[in-house]
Formats: sequence, structure tokens, C-alpha cells
Amino acid sequence: MSRLFKRTKILATVGPSVHSKERITELVNLSVNGFRLNFSHGTNEERDDQIEWIRSAAAARGRCVAILQDLQGPKIRLGDILGNHLDLKKGDEIILDSSIEEHDGSLRLPVQYNLAEKTKVGEPLYFFDGRVKTTIARIESPSSIAVVVENDGYIMSKKGINLPDTDFGGDILTPKDLADIEYGANQEIDFVALSFVQSPEDIHKLRCVLESHGSKAKIISKIETKKAIASDEIMEEIVKASDGVMIARGDMAIEAGAEVVPIVQRKLIALCRQYSKISIVATQMMLSMVDNPEPTRAEVSDIATAVILGADAVMLSDETTNGKYPIETVREMNKVILYTQNNSRVQPMESDPTGHYENYDAISYSAVQLAERIGADLILAQTMSGATAISIASGRPNVPIISVSNYEGVANQLALTYANASFVRPYSPTYALDLAKELKESGYLQLKESETDLTIVFISGMHRDLIGGSDTIQIRKI
Repeated sequence: MSRLFKRTKILATVGPSVHSKERITELVNLSVNGFRLNFSHGTNEERDDQIEWIRSAAAARGRCVAILQDLQGPKIRLGDILGNHLDLKKGDEIILDSSIEEHDGSLRLPVQYNLAEKTKVGEPLYFFDGRVKTTIARIESPSSIAVVVENDGYIMSKKGINLPDTDFGGDILTPKDLADIEYGANQEIDFVALSFVQSPEDIHKLRCVLESHGSKAKIISKIETKKAIASDEIMEEIVKASDGVMIARGDMAIEAGAEVVPIVQRKLIALCRQYSKISIVATQMMLSMVDNPEPTRAEVSDIATAVILGADAVMLSDETTNGKYPIETVREMNKVILYTQNNSRVQPMESDPTGHYENYDAISYSAVQLAERIGADLILAQTMSGATAISIASGRPNVPIISVSNYEGVANQLALTYANASFVRPYSPTYALDLAKELKESGYLQLKESETDLTIVFISGMHRDLIGGSDTIQIRKI
């Protein structure tokens, strides 16, 4: 089983290219482990369908699949531009005005956020993924600012604006986000991704909002602002406050410079492994496959690097939302992940994992070492909260982790955890071992040649409702 079991997971974004029950089912059958719903686009009616398709397809396959809600945040965009296109020349002065809705063809443009309240003269402002660079020249009025264009280029309707040096003062949950959070809570969404995180306080605010709605969703902090990566200390505090991070390399490159992205990616994956958090590498992983049936060599290398660094998941965005080859893209990503994990070990950590429960982390870490030493076929964990499986995964074992919980939400969240296959079963004192027997008999767990039994490292605990309560390691033969 180990050669066919994908340890780094795939998170696919849902969009027009896969907006059907048939396409979603096909992706689930191809072992997509989670789906990202981008709340910057689409309607709740469309998402109602998407969530139902995902849940029903996963249930039909007997699999647990995660759903991640990606909040828009204070994503600053232009409004509609007359003719959907405006050429700009170096030296042009543009007025960005939040009080107007219609563009008259002039250089006074509608913008979907009042920049006059947050920006300062001299700060940089980028349009259209950095294609047009400008500098803020003055605050024109209480609702508008003036910027000077620094290079020839063009802009289009609804294109994004980046302000890498602007401090939004913790104002990253918009009224739209709050309404979307309430919707997600009612849909029992598994993860909520928080855009434009700048400090741990942003994460604490979101956690309070989620708790007020009774949501048990885990928080994924999107690391994309210059402030969030200003120092190793800030990154570490953000990781510790989060349940996981998404390394959002697109906006990060615009805000901080493309050259910082590979180093920040390595640091964040290492921090997530150290603190038993989920790491997701995102943006342009297989971008060429939006229009082409095969990836570039650089894209293949990019995915392999994420696998070798020990990322929990790699994410597809444009490739599955608007691409011509969404199914082929997932197949190619699967191939690269499997080949890499079977021919190269994960890069070792500089320090042991450090979670919230020292004794419990020691148990998990010891189980990984034991499994390696005895050549176990898998690590089996019974877990109420998911903490045991996450802690085991932080040790990046070379064997599968099979986890079982009697909580569906916990099992779905574990679908994005490294090397983990999660299952939901009613609790009984023997439900984990019963599951292992069931999976062996069904052929899901396959024996090595010349062997009649599966060798399992089994982690359990006497206190089933205590988070971090796993306290027993056993070697079992099934």
C-alpha cells in the first residue's frame, strides 16, 4: 500500500471548469483530498450545490474529504472600467475614488474600498498582479487618493490592488466575510482560510467569531502580506496561533518580492512541522496546464520540492477553476507526488516537533520512530479531536497513518493532514483495530509479499474525551 498511498495531499479549487456533480465526483475518485471554495467569487446557491456534490461523492467512495472556505478579506479591487480596458502611460496620474460606481473613460476610477482612510503619501500601490506600479501622491479627498504611474501598461475591470506597505490595522474581516462565516458555520465547513493575515491578533478575532456561531472549523492563515513575513518571530507567532497556514505565493511575491518566496516557503513548512500545524503550498503550481495538457519541467520540480520539504498539501487554483484540463492536472500532480515520495525521503527537521502537549507529542514521535525501526505497515491511531493523528504526521512517517474518529468533522479535517487516511466509525473499545481488520479484508490495506499479517503500531488512550490523551503504544499483528 505504501507505494500507492499519497502522503502529500491535493487541495483543488472549485470553479466553472469543475462545476458539476460529475466533475466533482471524478476529482474525488482521483483522490483529491480537499476542495477550496473561493468566496471572492460565486453565489451561496452555487456553493450549496458544490458542498452537496463533494459530500455525496466522498460518502459514495467511503472517503473523508475536507472543504475549505477561503474568505475574500479586504481584497481591494477596481470597479468596472468602461470598455473593460484602460491603457496607462508612465507619469499618468490616476484618481482612485470609492464614492463613484461608474467609470466615464477618464483617469478617475471606481475602487471597491476607501483607500483614503488607510494609505499614506509615498506608499507603493500595484495593479493587476503587479503589472502596473504606482506611488501614492496625495490624499485627494475623504474618499479618494491620487497615484502616479511608474510604467506603461494597462488595467481591466475588477482587477486586484496590492499595497505592501499599508497597515490595515487589523481591519481584515469585512462585513461580507462575517456573512460568509455565518453561512460556512451553518454548512459545517471544515476549514476557514483567513486572507491577508498580519498578526496573531487577526487569527484570535476570527476564532472568536467562529466560536460565536458554534463552528468547529479550523483556521488556515494565508501568508501573503509583507507584514506577516517581516521577521522569523512574527511568522512563528502566526503559525502557533493558527491551525495551519497557506503559503499564498502570488500576493506574497507582489507584496514582498518574488525572491523571498522560496525561503519563506521553507521556513513556514518547517514551522508547521515543528508545531504540528497543516502547511499548504499554493499558487501557480501547475499554471501552464490551464491551457496545456502537460506541466512544465519547472512546475514538476516545484511540486517535488514541496513534497521533499514535507508540505501537508499542495493546492490547485486556476488549474481547476478555469483550466481546460482540470482532470489531467490532478492526474499529473498525483504522479509527481507519488514518484517523489517513493524515491526521496522528506527533508529532516532541525528540531523535534513541539506541540501543546509534551507527553502526548513524545508518544506520537516515539510511534513514528518505532514504525520505522520495525518496518511496520502502518500507524493506527484512534482520535477524538484529531490531535493524535496531527502529532504523528508532524514526524513525517514513511508509512501511512490510518486514523479513526467517531466525529465526522474531525475525520474530514484530517483529510488534509500528511500521510493520513481518516475514517468515521461509531466508538467502541476496539473500533480502531476493527477498522484495520475491515480494511485488510477489503483489500484497502495490502500485505507485503510472503507475509500473512499486517504489522501495526497502534496508538490509543484510556481517556477518550481528553485532547492529547493518547498514552499507549502497542505493536499489533492483524
